[in-house]
Amino acid sequence: MVPLVAVVSGPRAQLFACLLRLGTQQAGPLQLHTGASHAARNHYEVLVLGGGSGGITMAARMKRKVGAENVAVVEPSERHFYQPIWTLVGAGAKQLSSSGRPMASVIPSGVEWIKARVTELNPDKNCIHTDNDEQISYRYLIIALGIQLHYEKTGKRSKANIIFNTSLGAIFGVKKYADALQEIIRERNLTVNYKQNLIEVRADKQEAVFENLDKPGETQVISYEMLHVTPPMGPPDVLKTSPVADAAGWVDVDKETLQHKRYPNVFGIGDCTNLPTSKTAAAVAAQSGILDRTISLIMKNQTPTKKYDGYTSCPLVTGYNRVILAEFDYKAEPLETFPFDQSKERLSMYVMKADLMPFLYWNMMLRGYWGGPAILRKLFHLGMS
Repeated sequence: MVPLVAVVSGPRAQLFACLLRLGTQQAGPLQLHTGASHAARNHYEVLVLGGGSGGITMAARMKRKVGAENVAVVEPSERHFYQPIWTLVGAGAKQLSSSGRPMASVIPSGVEWIKARVTELNPDKNCIHTDNDEQISYRYLIIALGIQLHYEKTGKRSKANIIFNTSLGAIFGVKKYADALQEIIRERNLTVNYKQNLIEVRADKQEAVFENLDKPGETQVISYEMLHVTPPMGPPDVLKTSPVADAAGWVDVDKETLQHKRYPNVFGIGDCTNLPTSKTAAAVAAQSGILDRTISLIMKNQTPTKKYDGYTSCPLVTGYNRVILAEFDYKAEPLETFPFDQSKERLSMYVMKADLMPFLYWNMMLRGYWGGPAILRKLFHLGMS
């Protein structure tokens, strides 16, 4: 990894490094969530729906505000993923294993983890229902359920021929799991060929050549395509028919305060909302700081004053060591952090994407200490003036 001072030299870089060290010191060592010491309850001061970027970040912030015992996160998944790194995983620049950690390790210590799926929201009665037949009530609700991928709404799956070739003689070495995989293969209509060893790739013709290991010398040529899919997306099903949703099914929040437009004790963050900005982890970081201040004032019966400007960031990977860092607001106007032209391909921005941002995510954002680069932007530009 290129040292930070090599990325942006000078006093501002040193200040940036100091801020990172301070944030890490504040965050403290990573603590494994082992479940709250008290028995699971059916009412919480703050109930967070979703264990993704927005949910975990806000749970950490709310823990400091009302106490861990008064906060719960509803999330069925066993693992938490840092999704922005997947663009590099797909290109072979990062390992898939680096993108995920056990959910138990990111849920703030002491916060109740309700391992269930939300099946119904009833904001008129200040409660939700889960798939294990529990009803949980709340004083404040934060909805962070993310987004749902719709690979099936395109009508093209029936035209796709998905082939899995393996040099092994079985799909998996343990029968119990092999049987489960075979069931999935049947359900999804996949083609699996065993004892097929890849011996040549004809890139100019988009052909792969396999040798039959049971019959040495016998080969088969399979034409292939490489497709990077961005599937249709939409709000989670549980939101579509919920009272908290707008006509399109997204959580209907004020775009500046993130407070729900009809239910003052309900809030939204991240991909599940109808905020008119790109759905990125960077946007969630900026939203978390605003939402923290919004809830603080609402709890004091005061009017929110801090306003979200739609900030989001999209690191555009243009090569294995170059990134264009796009940052913009609701108006699609550039809202750049660094005192240089970010429309240029830069190694420094690649290092930030590949190494610095994952560090900030795991060690600061998920612990509620990173609300986006607004303060850095002010410091950089003050230093230039």
